[in-house]
Amino acid sequence: MSKPLAAAGRLELTTERLRLRPFVPDDAEEFARAVRESAPDMTRWMPWCNAAYTKSEAYHWFRLCSASLAEGTGYEFGLFSAGTGRLLGGAGLNFFHPEHNFCNLGYWLRASARGQGLAAEVVPALARFGFSRLGLTRIEIVIAEGNQASIATARRAGALFEGRARNRLLMAGVPVDALVFSLIP
Repeated sequence: MSKPLAAAGRLELTTERLRLRPFVPDDAEEFARAVRESAPDMTRWMPWCNAAYTKSEAYHWFRLCSASLAEGTGYEFGLFSAGTGRLLGGAGLNFFHPEHNFCNLGYWLRASARGQGLAAEVVPALARFGFSRLGLTRIEIVIAEGNQASIATARRAGALFEGRARNRLLMAGVPVDALVFSLIP
């Protein structure tokens, strides 16, 4: 199951339109800008996303991502345009459950990159990585009820809806129901 694979700078996935790679310090300013741009739509679903998000917060997140990559406990990627190199969002595999050989898959796109099918392109790329490189047997996508964009992405990407889990997520300290989708090899 999840073992450290590579130094942060060498781990990269690609799709037709995207390059996925671990964040590096030089990404911090643009990451913070993408978060601030997206806050009006995303804060409801991702409370960490706020209109005052700073470069310092991005550095802190990148350090956590590097540590989890080194430990093999999380694989967080920046999403970059394959054509322009512009940072478009983030996605990753995290919350590993080694005893049952599965993890969570999460994704977000900056506001100006939405509506182009990019998230639905990311999900299968991360799933292939999880199944072929990490040897996982199940990947879950857990989405707060009402997050229609993420629900549509999971469905477009071929994830199977398995059910509604009551009080599955905490959003700003408040328990909310979530929809659970899964992918298997």
